[in-house]
Amino acid sequence: MDNLPATQAPSSLIAIALDKGADASALEKLEKVLELQERYEANEARKAYHNAMAKFKANPPDIEKDRHVKYTTQKGTTEYNHASLANVTEKINKALSEHGLSASWATQQTNGSVSVECKITHELGHSESTILTAEPDTSGNKNPIQAIGSTVAYLERYTLLALTGLATKDMDDDGQSATVEYISDKQLSDLMDIIDDRKVDEKKFCEFMGVETVGKIPAKDFNKAMAAAKSKKKTE
Repeated sequence: MDNLPATQAPSSLIAIALDKGADASALEKLEKVLELQERYEANEARKAYHNAMAKFKANPPDIEKDRHVKYTTQKGTTEYNHASLANVTEKINKALSEHGLSASWATQQTNGSVSVECKITHELGHSESTILTAEPDTSGNKNPIQAIGSTVAYLERYTLLALTGLATKDMDDDGQSATVEYISDKQLSDLMDIIDDRKVDEKKFCEFMGVETVGKIPAKDFNKAMAAAKSKKKTE
């Protein structure tokens, strides 16, 4: 048992030991050694993952808002910019691969909601993940399949951004390179419903929130925006 191949799988090592006449005591020792080796490798993989992520975050890619969305309903016109899934995944995955990392997603539906899990895995095997859940996005007169697809794309985009600790680049900051995460498509739709229902002056509302358009409200200010919109009494 002194010259067992270091690259063999645990089951192969045990088989070799049996062929060489190892007794129960020797096999028990071998199993303990293999358990220690597995824990060591798992710990090394975890450290490699976090080291790779630190290098990735030290020089992250710029994610620009490359898509303009505009649609009209009976309640009015909604218009905003966002970073497309293709833009986000292409730039982030390219940067991740340079450090031995890769991203993947798993999707499921439960009780009418859509959940997307994003997992980033290091080449040594360690992975970490995050999950976001939302209802199908029915804004813009989407049919049921389009509503689900829109939510999946949104969740895939933002789980990846969340797991990597990145945000999309704000292109309207006079070149200051600030990063801002804006309210989601669904949050924008919910907010516009309140604004329309209570006949809120959109221009004054945007001035109050310090933004050019409703779609430019930072995600962190969503609750403030909803409270401000709801504070106006509904006019019959």
